[in-house]
Amino acid sequence: MSGHSKWANIKNRKGAQDKKRSEAFTKVSRNIITALRTGIGLQEAINRAKEVNMPKDNIERLIARFEERKANLVNYEFEGFGPYGVPMIVEVETDNKNRILGEIRLIFRNYDGNLGEEGSVNFLFDRVGEIIVETLPEDKELELIDEGAVDFEETTILVSPTDLKKMLNKAGELGLVVSESQLSMRAKSPVVLKSDEELNKIMEMIEELEENDDVVNVFAGFDYHE
Repeated sequence: MSGHSKWANIKNRKGAQDKKRSEAFTKVSRNIITALRTGIGLQEAINRAKEVNMPKDNIERLIARFEERKANLVNYEFEGFGPYGVPMIVEVETDNKNRILGEIRLIFRNYDGNLGEEGSVNFLFDRVGEIIVETLPEDKELELIDEGAVDFEETTILVSPTDLKKMLNKAGELGLVVSESQLSMRAKSPVVLKSDEELNKIMEMIEELEENDDVVNVFAGFDYHE
């Protein structure tokens, strides 16, 4: 499994919809920063922030802070294996590589994982574009396929990375309400977890990584069947 849409479904089934207001703000803030970084989906991210009642001043400060920092930010990609041999990629945007490297290495170690060399994990993933919509009627799927959609997972539209912007526009033309869009990494052969205990450990590791302000995305190649 990889990609936040599936992780979100797992969290929902575990009863994690009752998140605190601050946690909701953290999620929408991350979406806004991702949109600013990629230049894709900013208005959708701002709309989502408004839906959880994030004050306008907070949104404006977030954007202003990003603009101030972006000249000093550098993108890095860390690769490694989490517990149970799950391949993981952690994308960061930081002004201090040594600091973030130490922080991420410690998290991997605490969860019985280890960071690898560049290229040690990346080849196990495919990069795809993900568009998550509120509802996805079957007749809309057919039109999206004609435009180049690769696949569908529940309410997630999978597209070629180069088609993400085009497909976002098409989704809007079809009247689909986009809740999130991103470039994602999906494992070619996910590790199948065997128990709730294993799932919980992976999820806790992902959440701890995502809490780091410099972490942009976490992709983990696992699957789980209840």
